[in-house]
Amino acid sequence: MSENKAGLLTKMTLFLEKYLMPVAGKIADQKHLGAMRDGMLMAMPLLIVGSAFLILGFIPIPGYAEFMAKTFGDAWLAKVMLPVGATFDLMAIFANIGIAYKLCEKYKVEPLLGAIISLGAFILVSPNTVNFNDQIVGGVIPTGLMGGKGLFVSMLMAIISVEIYRFFIQKNIVIKLPPSVPPTVGKSFGALIPGAAVITTAWIINLVIAGTSFENIHFVIAKALVGPVTAIGGSYLGMVTLVLLANMLWMCGIHGANIVYGVASPMLYILMDQNLAAFKAGQEIPNIVSQNMFDIFVSIGGSGGTLGLVILMMTMAKSAHLKELGKLSFAPGLFNINEPIIFGTPIVMNPLMLIPFLLSPVVAVSLAYFTMKTGLVAKLPGIAAPWTSPAGVGAFIASGGKISAGLLQLVIVGVQVVIWYPFFKIMDKQKVEEENGITQAETVKA
Repeated sequence: MSENKAGLLTKMTLFLEKYLMPVAGKIADQKHLGAMRDGMLMAMPLLIVGSAFLILGFIPIPGYAEFMAKTFGDAWLAKVMLPVGATFDLMAIFANIGIAYKLCEKYKVEPLLGAIISLGAFILVSPNTVNFNDQIVGGVIPTGLMGGKGLFVSMLMAIISVEIYRFFIQKNIVIKLPPSVPPTVGKSFGALIPGAAVITTAWIINLVIAGTSFENIHFVIAKALVGPVTAIGGSYLGMVTLVLLANMLWMCGIHGANIVYGVASPMLYILMDQNLAAFKAGQEIPNIVSQNMFDIFVSIGGSGGTLGLVILMMTMAKSAHLKELGKLSFAPGLFNINEPIIFGTPIVMNPLMLIPFLLSPVVAVSLAYFTMKTGLVAKLPGIAAPWTSPAGVGAFIASGGKISAGLLQLVIVGVQVVIWYPFFKIMDKQKVEEENGITQAETVKA
């Protein structure tokens, strides 16, 4: 890196430390935001384990799926995905428990009972029926809403539940038992009235929404997001809007990619099919924007373009925490899975990370769109490449063997590193100071 570039990055870092950090610090001290951030961290070990199995199921090597099917049978993928279902697909449950627990700690009320009551409220507001073979089956927990799709409702119910729970506890509206009663029994009975208030509130929410056309609170949230997303066409501005919306949701701890791209995917797949039809007919590829365009160029390393951050952590971090996190997150990040880095850094609810998390994918969108528009890079012909394909490989496959597409992916990774660098330096400095403070405190204690 040249001296001029290094000096510019240093000035940017100082500017961010002077003007952004005071604001970020005040936001970080907010109880609810802090609980959401810390609560999501509790799910990190499971997400890392789930990431490993997700990679194992979709290794982008030609003939890999056929080899696995021949070796382990046709049902091999379903078996490999079982740990993914027990981790990623239950993320909303883990989040609800973690956030409620941490918020109870901040209010200095019994955290475990608060977390259990919160989980009950979350399950209560979720639908208890599913459509199976055109038949409505009741008495179930819809696992489709227990993962990323249900994360917003999970977080909302955790906050509502704890606020009600701690109000009754702090106002001493509880059942009191004699001191001779074992503490565990006393705490359980003490949570009876607060727990009843929480569950009753969740029940009322369920009944009120069930009486409308929305049916449940999850549908209310989805409906609020469908309109803005479906109104966006396959244009450059549409792409930027989709990316910003998805990543803003991620910053709030909501799986923005699942929600936003899940709604937009029918439109994106239509554009992709049009490209494939033109390619088969030997005609010019009509669309720049398509589903695989998002998968290949916008989500390198996962949402937010965090592969650049992972590389910085691995190679330049002075903080032991960040260096180890970078090492653990590199393999998932290489295959475009970045929940470990999003929740382990953390990026969620971290104002310092907002700018690079939004800017990195927008720059990736811009580079991909305009290099294709000008003909520097070939448009993608609708060939589906595994979304877990590493940078350089995925674009080469999706473009039908065009080296220019693979090179563009590598260029985008380099740009990610530059964008994340000043923010990484600030974070690394903070983590080192925290670690030194803990070490000094332990030394004094010893």
